[in-house]
Amino acid sequence: MIKSAVTISLVKEAEGGPFVFWHDLAAGCVKAADLGYDAVEVFAPNADAIPVDELKALTAEHNLKVAAVGTGGGWVIHKWHLCQPDAASRENAKNFIRAIIDAGAQLGAPAIIGSMQGRFEGEVSKDQALDWLREALNDLGEHAKAAGVTLIYEPLNRYESNLLNRAEDAVAFLETLETDNIVFLADLFHMNIEEANIADGLRTYGRHIGHVHFVDSNRRPAGCGHMDYAPIAAALKEVGYDKYASAEAFPWPDSDAAAKATIDAFNQHLA
Repeated sequence: MIKSAVTISLVKEAEGGPFVFWHDLAAGCVKAADLGYDAVEVFAPNADAIPVDELKALTAEHNLKVAAVGTGGGWVIHKWHLCQPDAASRENAKNFIRAIIDAGAQLGAPAIIGSMQGRFEGEVSKDQALDWLREALNDLGEHAKAAGVTLIYEPLNRYESNLLNRAEDAVAFLETLETDNIVFLADLFHMNIEEANIADGLRTYGRHIGHVHFVDSNRRPAGCGHMDYAPIAAALKEVGYDKYASAEAFPWPDSDAAAKATIDAFNQHLA
């Protein structure tokens, strides 16, 4: 059975970004529980800002889980990513992600690598960037395995990364990894830009899907754009997907309305 989740951002520097609830974990958990969500997804500025004990208490009190933890604060705040030409910056990025993995693992939550994958540009060729990404994912995937969680890799659209944008390319790349602990995040917003047919893209990801960002075509909450969810839901059920569909969406027109619109769409199409 697919489960529902909603995002909570704790990153001041990311204000205006596609997260439903902001800055207040306790308030976000209360609202998520009141609306019937199964879990929250937390985006924090660094590992130390993930209050593990507080989150354990909050989620236990409100019968929630932590679906995932994001690593994008390393890019938003420090501009680190895994394909930078400077080796020290790449190592900073890996250390940042390792720490997030360790914090999330204490909550039973996998970490997501999205924006921190980076891009190739300037003196860095695409082949070199993919070699660095492969090396990092092998390392970080095994680090996550030792911590008892999977690692989630999120292919982004062409405007945010020029590495692996389409399901077909991402799956081919996965097959070159040595670690067996990487799963994909199928973000419907990115797929709406890159895939000729989102449902077919989900079938290509198939059993490798470990997380879904449930959002509309314009990054507004599900039901507030022109996404056709019937074939998407059918494809997810066809591949046996049974993990989280998480609302990584703009708080449009506000956080409460966005959370309500998403859970309504979830209940209509995925529950």
